[in-house]
Amino acid sequence: MIEDIKKTLWATADKLRANMDAAEYKHIVLGLIFVKYISDTFQTRRSELIYKFADVNDGYYLPDADQALINEELEDRDYYKEVNVFWVPEAARWESLRAQAKQADIGKRIDDALSLIETENPKLKGILDKRYARVQLPDGKLGELVDLVSQIGFGESGKAEDRAKNHARDLLGQVYEYFLGQFASAEGKRGGQFYTPASIVKTLVAVLAPHHGQVYDPCCGSGGMFVQSEKFIEAHGGKIGDVSIYGQEANPTTWRLAAMNLAIRGIDFNLGKEPADTFVRDQHIDLRADFVLANPPFNISDWWHGSLEGDPRWVYGTPPTGNANYAWLQHMLHHLKPTGRAGIVLANGSMSSSQNSEGEIRRAMVEADKVEVMIALPGQLFFNTQIPACLWFLVKEKRVRQGEVLFIDARKLGTMISRVQTELTDEVIARIAATVAAWRGEADAGEYQDTAGYCRSVKLAEIAEHGHVLTPGRYVGAEEVEDDDEAFADKMQMLTEKLGEQMAKGAELDQLIRQKLGGLGYEF
Repeated sequence: MIEDIKKTLWATADKLRANMDAAEYKHIVLGLIFVKYISDTFQTRRSELIYKFADVNDGYYLPDADQALINEELEDRDYYKEVNVFWVPEAARWESLRAQAKQADIGKRIDDALSLIETENPKLKGILDKRYARVQLPDGKLGELVDLVSQIGFGESGKAEDRAKNHARDLLGQVYEYFLGQFASAEGKRGGQFYTPASIVKTLVAVLAPHHGQVYDPCCGSGGMFVQSEKFIEAHGGKIGDVSIYGQEANPTTWRLAAMNLAIRGIDFNLGKEPADTFVRDQHIDLRADFVLANPPFNISDWWHGSLEGDPRWVYGTPPTGNANYAWLQHMLHHLKPTGRAGIVLANGSMSSSQNSEGEIRRAMVEADKVEVMIALPGQLFFNTQIPACLWFLVKEKRVRQGEVLFIDARKLGTMISRVQTELTDEVIARIAATVAAWRGEADAGEYQDTAGYCRSVKLAEIAEHGHVLTPGRYVGAEEVEDDDEAFADKMQMLTEKLGEQMAKGAELDQLIRQKLGGLGYEF
């Protein structure tokens, strides 16, 4: 049902954009979904309060209250702030906007509503993108979009207030996440700058298992790492709030997307005071996190600034000015607690490159026992690049399996979901997470065993023999094939027969070509 709703909404929304570029349209649609969400949760809390005011067994009960008093109480902002619900002024409530959807100035009315919401909720200051008055949509299309978004998040009130609130939040959150993915696909290369495919994020989260503490992403895009972390916690019996969210993002519009993505789910967050470059203007300079999850932009060449010379983050060597890969790795290690772990997506070249000091930095990190797990990924996972990628898992201080690195080769474990894209299924992700958990010796994880062609635990001395190259395929070997003489004989006979047929057909074609060319006067 929810899949049908998402697909129908997307098809309609995409049709409405006419000739507008997806990168621009994305902010229009997602901004409206966000306004709908905060209005829905506000109205749900309002309905909940009406019920509570009338319930003699409730601490909110108002004896002998007339409608005027109830109306006055309903406008008390503290009732909303105490349950982490944004206060929405009357003129900015969704029903007011929907009633004006057919007005020619609906764009200005939406911008005004966003300004009112920001004024009442300082945490949203600078996050809401007020671009609706100047949006380049054909006449009436913005109003149609308002009507479309109105279909999301219906919820009952009264005694079912919690269910209604969760239903609205869950539905809106799923629609928001689905739209993020669809926009990333529509934008192609540019879309990948703000969105990491869900199966990659799920793999990072499943291996790191961030149950509690501080979770940090220094290049957070639209916040997908945080959302999956919260989903993981809830799926394992925890609750939202068991982790503290810290992020940073340089792109101002993407920074806003992340804030809205987290707010829609009721997740508290700290994305810094403003969008900023992580290397030059670190917004969380004193943070030492329990977990770091990140998908930094691959191989960026214009990251260096003179102020970074001698930076304390470069413990294992100064990264080359022409490639930020090893700057990201060292930045993330720097921001870990002594017990912390990091999971990072990088281009495959990071595992073997020896250019411009990268090999020396990698050697120093391996010898310091900071590398825990390396995973090679299938191709075609990303919207924005065909560059093959891998996952690095780092530790600040290795507590188990000291002097060893676990290598997993998952290159053949992808499933094609379209002509141009692959994903890792939940079963594959579970297998990878179980392999790592067993290798770490975690409770109830079973006994770890090397599996040819898939995984192997390797001592640092052997890695040194390979020049500290960290490519899993170099260590896990080839997949074992069952020794079945009969099956081999059958297969050999079949292949021999097929080869004979093809050779015979080739001879026929060769003879035919000679005849044709002979007819044209050519001699052989």
